[in-house]
Order: sequence, then structure tokens, then C-alpha cells
Amino acid sequence: MPDTTDHEAAAGGGESTVTVIVAAVANLGIALAKAVAGVVSGSSAMLSEAAHSVADTVTEVLLLTALRRSEKPADEAHPLGHGPERYIWALLAAVATFVGGAVFSLYDGVHTLVKGEEPGDPLVAYVVLAVAFVLEAISLRTGLRQTRAEARRYGSTFGRYLRHTPDTAVKAVVMEDSAALAGLVLAALGLLGTQLTGSGVWDGVASLLIGVLLLYVAWVLGRSNAELLVGRPLPAAVRDGIRAELRAVPHIEDVLELTTLLQGPREALVAAKVDFRDVSTAAEVEWACETAEKRLREAFPVVSRVYLDPTPSEPPRRT
Repeated sequence: MPDTTDHEAAAGGGESTVTVIVAAVANLGIALAKAVAGVVSGSSAMLSEAAHSVADTVTEVLLLTALRRSEKPADEAHPLGHGPERYIWALLAAVATFVGGAVFSLYDGVHTLVKGEEPGDPLVAYVVLAVAFVLEAISLRTGLRQTRAEARRYGSTFGRYLRHTPDTAVKAVVMEDSAALAGLVLAALGLLGTQLTGSGVWDGVASLLIGVLLLYVAWVLGRSNAELLVGRPLPAAVRDGIRAELRAVPHIEDVLELTTLLQGPREALVAAKVDFRDVSTAAEVEWACETAEKRLREAFPVVSRVYLDPTPSEPPRRT
């Protein structure tokens, strides 16, 4: 993986709160409109889309909670800060997408295929779908703008940045809004098929496809957050750069062991067992540690904590 990508994967963030708020406001209004249109038109796909938007709204609330709580400063009870807490709430958001959106859509689709449905007036549904498409597109544009800006900042492509960024709040917004636009198209096709043929099968199939789409989004987001909760290191190229910076410090002979841990989009911990020159004084070792930490923070702004453990490369010989 290129160095630029590794740097972008190690960092992230930006205007995440604004992006999530825009998505939450858009999804709340869309959910209400879709629910009314689903009842009026009798469309299971529209009701699935309403459940989709409700799940997205709950997701945005959980993501806002994640952003707010993860920014709390470190204290005596939480000496390493609250950064990883964002991934707990983001994981719950992925579960909300699965339960609130995917399960309902799949159930409603199967129910429609088995029991059938009575088609109503699709006009209201078409109007709501059109308005929802515009609102979702505005929300998605906000997320895409931030993602592209971050990707350019770290010299990465958009797709690579989205796959590797630890800023899962923005990743969730982009993926869910993209899925929402695709779901709106599927719902419209289901309505059109039912209107042209008089069969509710088209609507039921559209509902099932929306459910499968949401399953995929929930799985990707859940896996990303679980990986970060378990503990993801900085990328290999960044770790190599950290070793090089440490070895360049006077009085440091070698880096025997290096451990890195991402704690948030702009937070990473670095711990290393370091072999100092045997002839170095205690004062020189202390200043070497200070110099090493300064170099790492300047070279890699994502590094927020540095812990160095003086360790001999070989055990002392017994005489």
C-alpha cells in the first residue's frame, strides 16, 4: 500500500459532525413522507423505504452520540481518552441499520410475495420518491465533499480512503446515503412494475432487494467498527516510518519491538521497546525520549501518545 494511502488511513475526521447532522435532518423528514406515501399507495417497497429512513435517522443519532462522547478529554478514570467509544456507538448504528431497515424490508417483501397487496394511488409515492431523492442527494453531496477533501489531503483516491479511513461516522453517512438513493430507484421501479402489470410481485421484489442492500451496508459498517474496536494498528508504511524516525534519534541504537494502536480518526498510540547506546547517560536517554516523541508528533500528526521502554538488545553476560 502506498505511503499516501497509509497516511490517510491513519488519520481522518474533519467536519464529521456537520455531515452527520445534515444526514439526520434529511432522513427524518424523508421517513415521515415515505410512511405516508406507503400507506396511501399500498406499496411494500415504500414502507420498506420508510423503515430504511427511520433506521438511517436512528443511525445518525447514534453517530452524533459517538462523535460527542469520543471527544471528551482524558481523565484519571480514562487515561487514554474516550476515542474508541465512537466505534461502540457506530457499531450500534450498524445494528440499527440491520434490524430497523434490512429485517423489516425482507419481511415486508416476503409478506407481499406470499399474501399479495392491493395497489393504491402511486402518484403520492412518486412525488415523495422524487423529493426524497433530492434530499438524499444533498446529504450525500455533503459526505462526498468531506470525503474527497480528506482523500486529496492525504494524496489518496476516493475509494481507497473510504475503505481505510477510521472516521467511520463519515463512512456510514456516505454508504447509507448511497444505499438510500439506490433504494429509492428500486422502490420507483417496483411501483412502476406494479402499476404497469397490476401485480404486486414487482413491489415485493423491490422490497427484498432493498433489504439485501441494507444487509450489505450493515455488514460492511459493522465489520469496520468491530475491527477498530478490537484494535487496528497504524498501516505498515507508517510503522516503518516510525521506526526510521526513532532510529534517527541520537543515542538510539535500534527499535526492538513496536506497537501501534488507532484510538480514533486523529488519535494513535505508539509504544516501543528501544535499545539505547550502552554508553549513554541517564540524562541522555531522557532527552533522547523527549526528542523521539517530538519527531514522531511532527512527522505523524495522528500520533497522540508515545511510550518508550529502554530495553537491552541482548541480556547482560554473566561472569
